[in-house]
Amino acid sequence: MKPSEIIARALARLISGRQAAAATEWEALNREATSLFQQGNYTKATVAAKKALHAAEQALGPDHPDVATSLDNLAALYDDQQEYAMVEPLYHRALAIRTEALGSDHPDVATSLNNLAYSYLEQRQYTKAEPLFQRALAIQEKALGLNHPDVATSLENMAALYRRTSRENTAKGLEDRAAKIRRMHR
Repeated sequence: MKPSEIIARALARLISGRQAAAATEWEALNREATSLFQQGNYTKATVAAKKALHAAEQALGPDHPDVATSLDNLAALYDDQQEYAMVEPLYHRALAIRTEALGSDHPDVATSLNNLAYSYLEQRQYTKAEPLFQRALAIQEKALGLNHPDVATSLENMAALYRRTSRENTAKGLEDRAAKIRRMHR
């Protein structure tokens, strides 16, 4: 899954209860960033994503999982603009927050791993991407089950890596497995 696709998924998250006002601002800024991104206005989208990150940090503290979501969103914007020097620290921070807050075997940690790995894939840093994709897949299979749609996404990502590194047979097997999972969830 491309990092930009993560933005739309991340926006579906809601913060509960006593943080409703902060959540409303955070969500509004995330929606604005997504809308601007979809319009191709990367400069304004990045400004909105930075504001959303700041709002989340102020309301929830710097180590809250929703801050990690904002970090992922901002990183995805930079990733799509191929501003890779900005991407890696954001994805690493998001991964660290989620690992600390949720535990190393949480599905959201797998999402962070996939995001970072996909960025490495796009940068042709295949040796960095592969172990991250493998770890993400292992977490998802354990936490979500072998036939979850997120597992299919991880399989597709790994297949893309294997195709780019001339491992066609392995890629084909992963793509077939992902397609089977997708058919199960139609």
